[in-house]
Amino acid sequence: PIDGASDHRVSEALYLSDPDGHGIEIYRDRPRREWPFVKGSLGMTTDPLDARGLMAADRSKTPWEGIDPATVMGHVHLHVADLAAAEHFYVDLLGMDLMQHFGGQAGFVSAGGYHHHLGLNTWAGVGAPPSPADAARLLSFELIVPDAANLGALVEQLRAGGVAVSATEDAWSALDPSSNRVNLRGTKSE
Repeated sequence: PIDGASDHRVSEALYLSDPDGHGIEIYRDRPRREWPFVKGSLGMTTDPLDARGLMAADRSKTPWEGIDPATVMGHVHLHVADLAAAEHFYVDLLGMDLMQHFGGQAGFVSAGGYHHHLGLNTWAGVGAPPSPADAARLLSFELIVPDAANLGALVEQLRAGGVAVSATEDAWSALDPSSNRVNLRGTKSE
């Protein structure tokens, strides 16, 4: 069942939960030229979705044959215990851009001007501990870095910031301040 629907002014979204209760957002981006900026900050909102208009926009009579192979994971939301510490990690150390704050509860960060690749939120509670090891949870996520020189510089910047970084077979791995594991990898062509 659908848990909710929203118009964020940068995208239109439907929300549902997986069998373990994890939230899933399926969305369609609006063209970037339509994204609202207010005083240099992206003006994302949580407005009601025009579901009738969305359904009317699909005039095709062809049956659905599955998800388009070109579909990508647009963003991930991370529960963080301390928003300021998370923003320091992702913005100051990893070099992402802070696109918007949602009160003191969430920050939305990205690379390349996207509305957000990561949502950092305290919706599970400020100071909330990480999920137990035996819980159904996000084990890690991956950030693709466009070139090897930038990847090496990010690893060194994390280390200079006091973050332990370890090498895996084909990536670098670190924990953010809330114990979310991020794997940094160069593009697949490298």
